[in-house]
Amino acid sequence: MDDNKFSRRTFVKVSAATAAALTIPAAAKATSGRKQNTKSAPAAQQQDNQTNTIEEMTRRASDPDTVTREYFDSLLLETRYLDSGVPSTGFTLFGHAFDTPIMTAALSHLHNTAPNGMVIYAQAAAACNAVHWVGMGEDKELEDILATGAKTIKIIKPHEHNEEVFRKIEHAVRNGCIAVGMDIDHSFNGRGGYDNVMGLQMKSKSTAEIASFVKAAGVPFIAKGILSVHDAERCLKAGCAGIVVSHHHGMMPYSVAPLMVLPDILKAVGKKMKVFVDCGIVTGMDAYKCLALGADAVSVGRHLMPLLKDGPEAVADRMRQMTAELAGVMSRTGVLSLDRMDPTVIHRRNF
Repeated sequence: MDDNKFSRRTFVKVSAATAAALTIPAAAKATSGRKQNTKSAPAAQQQDNQTNTIEEMTRRASDPDTVTREYFDSLLLETRYLDSGVPSTGFTLFGHAFDTPIMTAALSHLHNTAPNGMVIYAQAAAACNAVHWVGMGEDKELEDILATGAKTIKIIKPHEHNEEVFRKIEHAVRNGCIAVGMDIDHSFNGRGGYDNVMGLQMKSKSTAEIASFVKAAGVPFIAKGILSVHDAERCLKAGCAGIVVSHHHGMMPYSVAPLMVLPDILKAVGKKMKVFVDCGIVTGMDAYKCLALGADAVSVGRHLMPLLKDGPEAVADRMRQMTAELAGVMSRTGVLSLDRMDPTVIHRRNF
């Protein structure tokens, strides 16, 4: 693609409305509608306020979720009405046909959001014939999820002892998961040591270890948490059937937005594996931008979580709405099917 048209390494500002929504401090929201004190604050208080402002600016600048939202909003689309038509959003993954490329995300512990939340989440995916992903959890919970009929991909943590990884792979495959994988970004704790998740010790994995998991699975194996060509190439070498380009809801400060590195990753791995995108997707337009840049499908997680308390149909309805939003953009950009996505429709905001 012409770099003058779409430079993925140039960071730009978002629209004024989006920027305003992202930058209103909590304190300002709390005081809105109240009479403001017009007296000048003491010098020490002014200095404290300035320090707090700098800290807030630094926090926002380092927040991958904020960067990801700004990057999404920096991408603009041209329209292509002539010779277009009503599009199809259907696609096939690992031999299974689905109605939408908008998938659930590999969430865990949704009982904290709604009673039986993990099963409700799976029921929603089954209702709209979407790929379902699931994160960590007990064996019985996975069995209950699979009983909904949702075609499910199980993501396993990088446990310290590989025996537990192999055991979970075997259990997932035996009970009917269409694919398994690992979120490799849960290896470290951010303080120079290995992570501990819910009392379970984690450890980083080598390319050779990933290859051993691929061999043991016998079904497609997917690595989640890829944010570089470095890791994508090693996943390809290990025999992974797919990767999820994701910063895991800001696992590391100052992480690049997934779409910033997606073109380079696709250039490195070609069509040799499936490439999915996660993080910050809240509309069909967001999904379209990922797909237009080359992703095979996208995952939506936190955006759907508040709907769990209203039951599976509420979640399924939102997924259908997002799919309709996606189809609407496809029709207006001359894309009749997912395999005809064209990245040249995208322009970067430079004003």
